[in-house]
Amino acid sequence: MGAAAFLSPAADTVAPRTFLFIGGTGTISAAAAEHAVALGHRLTILNRGKSAGRQVPEGAEVLHADIRDAAAVSEVLRGREFDAVADFISFTPEHAVAGLEQFRGRTGQYVFISSASAYQKPPSRLPILESTPLRNPFWQYSQDKIACEELLFRAYREEGFPVTVVRPSHTYDRARIALLGGWTDVHRMRSGLPVLVHGDGTSLWTLTHARDFAKAFVGLLGRPQAVGESYTITSDEFLPWDQVYRLFARAADVEEPELVHVASETIAAHRPALGPGLLGDRSHSVVFDNSKIKSLVPGFRASIPFSDGARKIVRWHDANPALQVVDQGFMELSDQLISWARRAM
Repeated sequence: MGAAAFLSPAADTVAPRTFLFIGGTGTISAAAAEHAVALGHRLTILNRGKSAGRQVPEGAEVLHADIRDAAAVSEVLRGREFDAVADFISFTPEHAVAGLEQFRGRTGQYVFISSASAYQKPPSRLPILESTPLRNPFWQYSQDKIACEELLFRAYREEGFPVTVVRPSHTYDRARIALLGGWTDVHRMRSGLPVLVHGDGTSLWTLTHARDFAKAFVGLLGRPQAVGESYTITSDEFLPWDQVYRLFARAADVEEPELVHVASETIAAHRPALGPGLLGDRSHSVVFDNSKIKSLVPGFRASIPFSDGARKIVRWHDANPALQVVDQGFMELSDQLISWARRAM
């Protein structure tokens, strides 16, 4: 499977190729699968067949096996090779080792989906580049992703394992609400209740629609020049958190929400489960330079503004009442911390 075979005669296009997606029904993997099939690629999706997530696109082949069961994976993939394998569900070094063992010699490119939360926190400079150091002392998830990257890049240096690393940031579709309390915050807005916002609401955040992410992601599959490289894929739109909340309010037909600011450290102390994601990601301004992926995929441009994305999210939840889950624990946390913040003021 020679690297030159990946490219079509046109320098900025990729001929239809054979891809394997491990996962395929998550936020970013489902959008990438749909885009890959639409471009005419031959896509196989490997998953356990137990997900209640997004639909597999028509035209994709589905194989069922638990990726953590090496024997089952070997059996279901017996005799198969792929131009690119995209691994959406490896999170620990043990998962990365398994990927090496399962796909060494079986693919021309192994794409590991890492996370932009792996970049230095707090960042020492903006915008964030692929050369920004990887360090996150707050979040084990990010530390594990860094360890996976180090292991895979070492395999590239020592044996030529054809890894490409992709670092998405906050990627969403109509099913994912970006607010700290999810639908609970929308419910509070519509009920005329104040809403808890971490920090002072001015830190900058980048939100990327999954369909935009997919355009860049599928564009780098089958590109031999991407092997051994890492790429950030995000939108170029960055918004203060207060504006993110106001866009959701507008989408929910709320004229002006009451936003009450509480330090991220305080929220984390009262709801430890929120701490790693807050202190290790959301509380820091993140603005990304996407020049590197744009140089590889010249047609890539994130075209869905978050104002449109927020409207689609709210409309989708309004049309599906079962998704309108109000977390009573978060309601109580919000009431408690908002009351405390008002007394402190």
